[in-house]
Amino acid sequence: MKILAVSDETAKSLYEFYTPGKLDAYDLILSCGDLRPEYLEFLVTMARCPLLYVHGNHDEGRRREPEGCVCIEDMLYVYRGVRIVGLGGSYRYREGKYMFTERQMRRRIARLYYKIRRAGGVDIVVTHAPPRHLGDQEDLAHRGFSCFAWLIDRFHPKYLVHGHVHRNYGYNIPRRIDRDDTVILNACGYTVFECERE
Repeated sequence: MKILAVSDETAKSLYEFYTPGKLDAYDLILSCGDLRPEYLEFLVTMARCPLLYVHGNHDEGRRREPEGCVCIEDMLYVYRGVRIVGLGGSYRYREGKYMFTERQMRRRIARLYYKIRRAGGVDIVVTHAPPRHLGDQEDLAHRGFSCFAWLIDRFHPKYLVHGHVHRNYGYNIPRRIDRDDTVILNACGYTVFECERE
């Protein structure tokens, strides 16, 4: 299954300079947050495949949710046999609807724990913030969650896909980090990967 992951920044090549058929190759689109509803609606319409999303820290100001897309916050969602968990939001650096303390995010994971176990694991974890020390930054606004690293170590998903840390924040912002058998992908702008349930 070929997957397009998007986050934070509108990709001009997929939107302003879109040409017919450009999105036909994708079987699924994942959004890691902080994108305008109009952009996500355009992608889901042109690609003609499902678009699953979580919220970013800046999504609280949005007047509406994107039509035709599926919010997977705090869910285990199965698509073509691929098990996907959604945990949006960022580390709390101010008050906000989609900002969480480490303890709050751990509680969200705890509520999903038995669903993941019953499903036999998880293949893709979709987040807005990265795991702590695995693609995050040292400032509080772009700090990652330690519990995401725990989730990876406990369930060994094939992928954790996140946004939030824009690649133009520094020359050394990685697109990909490997942690044992899990690939951590920064989807800012967009990235493409393949995933099948074994």
